[in-house]
Amino acid sequence: MKAIRLHAFGPAENLVYEDVPDPVLSAGMVLVEVEAAGVHLVDTMIRAGSTGGSPIPVPELPTIPGREVAGRVSAVGPDVDASWVGKRVVVHLGMVPGGYAERAVAKVESLYELPAHVDAAQAVAAIGTGRTTAGILSQARLTADDVVLVTAAAGGIGSYLVQAGRNVGATVVGLAGGPAKVELVRSLGAQYAVDYTDPDWLAGLKAELGDREVSVLLDGVGGANGQQAFELLGVGGRLFMFGWSGGGPIEFTHTDLMSRGLTAGWAIGAKLATRLRELESTALQETISGRWKALTTSFPLSDAATAHQALEERATTGKVVLIP
Repeated sequence: MKAIRLHAFGPAENLVYEDVPDPVLSAGMVLVEVEAAGVHLVDTMIRAGSTGGSPIPVPELPTIPGREVAGRVSAVGPDVDASWVGKRVVVHLGMVPGGYAERAVAKVESLYELPAHVDAAQAVAAIGTGRTTAGILSQARLTADDVVLVTAAAGGIGSYLVQAGRNVGATVVGLAGGPAKVELVRSLGAQYAVDYTDPDWLAGLKAELGDREVSVLLDGVGGANGQQAFELLGVGGRLFMFGWSGGGPIEFTHTDLMSRGLTAGWAIGAKLATRLRELESTALQETISGRWKALTTSFPLSDAATAHQALEERATTGKVVLIP
């Protein structure tokens, strides 16, 4: 079969499209003919030789990256119910990679059967990015009274968060880079879609909001834009951080928290680790019902290196997906 293998840690061009042996099935495992494989920002960090703070270990080389796949079961290992053969499924592979390939092996207990109307790219987005989003939302507890500011609102998590805010009737502010992404964010239901590449975006947004204060900041960007967004949090506001792709994390002191009565916390990581199956189920149900629709950017499997580079340069929209 064809797959992407990494033989040496380093830049994106180290991802090689090549022939590899078919996976071997063991007890409790199934073989999935991959229709779509998810690309995660953590994949780019691991490719470079770092965990990026993730609990996922740096693998032994050579390795086939990727932990999110959707496709059809073509074979089952010993002790697995043969009725799985032929079913469309989505699965998160967990700590063991192997998704950037035409075929992948997965634990049968990790599978979710997919209805016909859900395409593979949407399913892959839900099983990884969606479950993280569900974890963030379970803590944020958005209501119709909230004014929610989402940074990187055209990204994978950000686009889901915009839709979730819209679905509960909150006022949603979405930050995105460039006119095209701003229009996408607006189409998802954000009442205020702001281009953060405009040096005056903060003043402009303040003028638009008038006397309304942001009550919830959902930030995966950090850096200068995250810091400016933090200024908009009003008295009693809640900050949930889940990354800092634009630089370091938002910086604040106990005085910042006390003076405005803010609450702040890290929304992902260890606190979600024992709830992954629950969160995956939530994200998939939101997807199946049509309440969430992932934005996706697709690349052929053979162009995985290009996909990694585009993701690192923030040139993608939503979830990045590889198609064998």
